[in-house]
Amino acid sequence: MTPVDIAVVPPRPVSFAEAARIWARIGWLSFGGPAGQIAQMHQELVEKRRWISEPRFLHALNYCMLLPRPEAQQLAVYIGWLMHRTAGGLVAGVLFVLPGCLTMLLLSVLYATLGHVPLVNALFFGLKAAVLAVVVEAVLRIGRRALKKSGDDRNCWCCVPRDFRIPRPVSADHFRRGGDRDGRPPTRAAGIPRAGR
Repeated sequence: MTPVDIAVVPPRPVSFAEAARIWARIGWLSFGGPAGQIAQMHQELVEKRRWISEPRFLHALNYCMLLPRPEAQQLAVYIGWLMHRTAGGLVAGVLFVLPGCLTMLLLSVLYATLGHVPLVNALFFGLKAAVLAVVVEAVLRIGRRALKKSGDDRNCWCCVPRDFRIPRPVSADHFRRGGDRDGRPPTRAAGIPRAGR
């Protein structure tokens, strides 16, 4: 199914029990942090089940990214609220977080008790690689849908090296003090006396 087909298919009504079952499934299968979780939600709710339209999902994602705190959690609560109001938002939020919490607790206990065993160490090393692959794939999938024009993705990726070349405090501070745009701190800050004077 193409993105255009997904966008025009109207969402169907969903029972509360079915929604709760799918939120629990998303909670248990979501790996890779917010990018992986958002991609999993998109796949389950928009592509597979068509419970929410593509434009509505992207609108909700944009809205949740503006709010402080984790956008994947807020997106789950917001979509749950859209489908079943307050009870839907609560169930979606709890079932989105609780499985991950239990999984992390189980993995922590496993690592604390058996982390010195080579097989367990290799298992965790493989898990790291799998999570990295999930995150990269999720970022690419959501990025392709969110960036509509062909030049948008080039412009977005061109900013990454520039934004991460210098530490954030230096970056914000050097503009405020009148520093150069190339990231070098100013030789003399305006209005601040030099040391020793």
